[in-house]
Amino acid sequence: MRIATFAGGAEGAWEITRIEAITGATLDVAPRLSVFEGGDPPAPTSWCLRGASSHIRYSTRSDLTRLAALQPELGRCAATSAALIPMSKSLAWWELAQDERQAVFGASSRHAEIGMDFLPAVARRLYHCRDLGEPFDFLTWFEFAPEHEAAFDRLLARLRSTPEWRYVVREVDVRLRRRAPSR
Repeated sequence: MRIATFAGGAEGAWEITRIEAITGATLDVAPRLSVFEGGDPPAPTSWCLRGASSHIRYSTRSDLTRLAALQPELGRCAATSAALIPMSKSLAWWELAQDERQAVFGASSRHAEIGMDFLPAVARRLYHCRDLGEPFDFLTWFEFAPEHEAAFDRLLARLRSTPEWRYVVREVDVRLRRRAPSR
């Protein structure tokens, strides 16, 4: 398991270009975002979100094999656009048994299949926050080249139209960009 911290504030490698509440409350405005593993962020920050990446849940062996073949690494030079999507699901979601959540996630919403339709253009990593006492249940970090932003928007639209999204009670879309590294 790896803990990551996303800190919105005056400093950071990523410029925040937009913060939009999709459902529920938004986050405070901040000009920059720092992303780092472990440790505490440098003070002061407007907000700080932590999550743990761990084993992939709700995925079949076939999904995992396909994901391993298609999923690009984060930090690619061309991926100068990013999105941080913090979200929380309703109590009704968490009261479902594991197999019931799997059915909503998989068969009825096709979450993994939709995501794989956009690989390798969009790389992502999911962080779990619920058991850390954080204000969101999940943080998803996406990276993509600027020319793939329209594809990323289509990915979000497809996911948000699924039965799974009926359980989302808070979602914020934070868009970012960074300068390409000098050569």
